[in-house]
Amino acid sequence: MIAVHCRHLAVLPLTAILLMAATALPADEPQDVPTVHGLALYDEPALPPDFSHFPYVNPDAPKGGSMVRAAVGSSFDSTNPFIIRGTPAIGIGEIYDTLVEGNPDEPFSVYGLLAEGIRLDPERHWIEFDLRPEARFHDGEPVTAEDVVFSFELLMEKGSPFYGAYYAEVANVEALDEHIVRFEFNNNESRELPLIVGQLPILPKHYWSEHDFTAPTLARHPGSGPYRIAEVEPGRRIVYERVPDYWGQDLPVKRGRHNIDQLVYDYYRDRDVAMEAFKAGVMDLRIDARAATWATGYDFPAYHEGYVKRIAIPDGQPATMQGYAINLRKEKFQDVRVREALNLAFDFPWLNANIFYDSYKRTESFFQNSEMAAESLPSEAELELLEPFRNQLPERVFTESLPIDHPENLRDRLKLAYDLLLDAGYEVRDDVLVDSESGSPLSVEVLLFDTGMERVVQPMLRNLSRLGIQGTIRIVDVNQYLNRLRSFDFDLVTAQFPQSNNPGNEQREFWTSDYANSPQARNLMGLSNPVVDTLVDKLIRAASREELNTRARALDRVLRFGFYVIPHYHSGETRIAMWDKFAYPDFPEYGIDLSSWWVDPEREAEILRRQGRAK
Repeated sequence: MIAVHCRHLAVLPLTAILLMAATALPADEPQDVPTVHGLALYDEPALPPDFSHFPYVNPDAPKGGSMVRAAVGSSFDSTNPFIIRGTPAIGIGEIYDTLVEGNPDEPFSVYGLLAEGIRLDPERHWIEFDLRPEARFHDGEPVTAEDVVFSFELLMEKGSPFYGAYYAEVANVEALDEHIVRFEFNNNESRELPLIVGQLPILPKHYWSEHDFTAPTLARHPGSGPYRIAEVEPGRRIVYERVPDYWGQDLPVKRGRHNIDQLVYDYYRDRDVAMEAFKAGVMDLRIDARAATWATGYDFPAYHEGYVKRIAIPDGQPATMQGYAINLRKEKFQDVRVREALNLAFDFPWLNANIFYDSYKRTESFFQNSEMAAESLPSEAELELLEPFRNQLPERVFTESLPIDHPENLRDRLKLAYDLLLDAGYEVRDDVLVDSESGSPLSVEVLLFDTGMERVVQPMLRNLSRLGIQGTIRIVDVNQYLNRLRSFDFDLVTAQFPQSNNPGNEQREFWTSDYANSPQARNLMGLSNPVVDTLVDKLIRAASREELNTRARALDRVLRFGFYVIPHYHSGETRIAMWDKFAYPDFPEYGIDLSSWWVDPEREAEILRRQGRAK
């Protein structure tokens, strides 16, 4: 996907795959291709070559101050976010630069960051980037084309599975000279590939060639980004400081951004303790994802006196699919009727009325709140995609309308779930649902690391018990949680599948067979379905917006009737609470850019006096 914040790449863990030594297709010579300042997926970038800054930022924003936030329910033991091992520190992506930068005011465009010029083959078989000679790592060493080649090869060979999925169609990367790097592609069918190779985080070859990249580390290693690591307290705190002589601070993509001197993340195992720290002024800002807290948690003096404020920012991206991923590697979950029955036991209307203050909407689509979400019956264009697989798909994919017509009333839902379980070969013996042949009871364990989710899980387990299913919750610390995910030792686990307005190569890692058994890949379900594999491949190769929408809808339809996850809910907005010391410009259309915020010195001084911490 073309991610407006270059999201995922600097923070997600992934695995080794071999580079494909494919023969490059014929291409024009570089000198025949114009050098440009930016690229758009389908049209032209919105900003001209001489743009001075992103339209939504304040180019004259003052520098200084700090932003302290909480990392809740977790810990960290590594400052290397690119590998399977270890738990990376939050915010570590701030220390890295990429070849290009996305504009949060545009859905499908990128502009040069480390690259001052871009040449894309008109047939899209290759792309070249001209690096800025002034670009420097934090230790003063220049950023060169060799660093780009090294970074790509290192992440593909020793990084987490994400990179293998994202860059699977890159055939070769070559440094043509000190400041020119060329990516060649196996084919020209993915329109986004030339843009997303520019999202590659660039690592210093001179540093990592002397250190073990595969091992967790707490070293303050260098990047080339606007922040560097200042303090590391393992499991407790990490501090990033703004690089005062950051090489790129006056570039159009950076002007007016990265204004705050210190970004601090304090770790809390309990979200209620973190909330008390916020109320006491120990924390500056929190993104509030808990409906109960947002509705009732701000009844304290500082809020009523206007020192704490809240804002809700509408989301410009499709809603993230969050839900319980069902582990298909376990035989008991391989029957789609069992998975649908589990879905029916999740009573969202009750949760929303009794726990969430009616603040959420049920998530139904994997591309919720976008034109890519499947609705009603398949269109003619969708049927054209799906018809070749009719014998491999449930008939309801072709004949039933979306959203799926499940009863709203819990009693009716559980009756339907019970009938499905009977059809799947289960029966009730002594109030326990068992396999009719083996006599083995059907049990479900939900794996958590955050006690805050217990209140969401417990009602579903009560509903499962009414069906005779033995349901339990297992809460473990974050390191054990990650180890169990890597070894696929779970029944149900909370998973997220974030989407942009332009889904693409990352869909491989979400859904395809190649990532069904890759530790720490995001295909947590272990989904291995040749139809899904083919639809993902077609989605990545969409040549137009209309084609992309059709292919996403077809994929969405197949995934939803597979019942691979139990969908949760979404709010459609991002809720932020803060001590009112921050100023910010207009919000960009497709995301929240906290890097464009700054600290108001007068307001900060007033708040410090109110907190009894005046300087």
